[in-house]
Amino acid sequence: MPLSFDPLNLPVIGVDEHLPAVPAMKLGVPALRQRFKRLPPQWVPEIMGEPRFTQRTLSHAAVLVPLVVRGDTPFVLLTQRTDHLTDHPGQISFPGGRVDPGDADAVATALREAQEEIGLSPNHIEVLGTMPTYTTGTGFVVTPVVALVRPGFELRADPFEVAEIFEVPLSFLMTPAHHHRHEVEVGGIRRQFLSMPYHGVDERGQPRRYFIWGATAGMLRNLYRLLAA
Repeated sequence: MPLSFDPLNLPVIGVDEHLPAVPAMKLGVPALRQRFKRLPPQWVPEIMGEPRFTQRTLSHAAVLVPLVVRGDTPFVLLTQRTDHLTDHPGQISFPGGRVDPGDADAVATALREAQEEIGLSPNHIEVLGTMPTYTTGTGFVVTPVVALVRPGFELRADPFEVAEIFEVPLSFLMTPAHHHRHEVEVGGIRRQFLSMPYHGVDERGQPRRYFIWGATAGMLRNLYRLLAA
């Protein structure tokens, strides 16, 4: 669904640098496993969803939040969607999609979609757990499935859906000083959203700014709250 505004050109109205970053000791593999085994009793997601852009019937979906383990440093694997897609064209997202009738649960959906979209085999994936659903402005009720990904995998992007695959250090995304706040009015409704711009290197080795925003940034913010709790 094309947007009526350009999120890259909206001013930053705030930066959450007053919040502490998740300590490095909480981002290691043992700590991540432990966190999902013993969820904090008082933890709730900060962002449950977005104001709706459409009144179409809600659809259930799931995404994989892949934490690629490289030495002692986990990276978040993300995709850039192709520009011609109907929903969220050109945006940065997690691999994922709609729940199919044959999927046993949200985990099955996330694993299937990750294999179909980017060729990530379930043999390299260790599911840690799920987070509460996040409802997008386009009408998807999304279950984020958080998982560790062991190195040695090979990726193969579906050219119809995925324009690029890249990684961002988890520590960068779990530092609120990198969380920017924006506001825009659409259809008479004031909407706020987060962005997490990341200056990285693309597949050709060229410097590039990746603008992570919207639902993806919202789910990453909820992961921050979970790991920081």
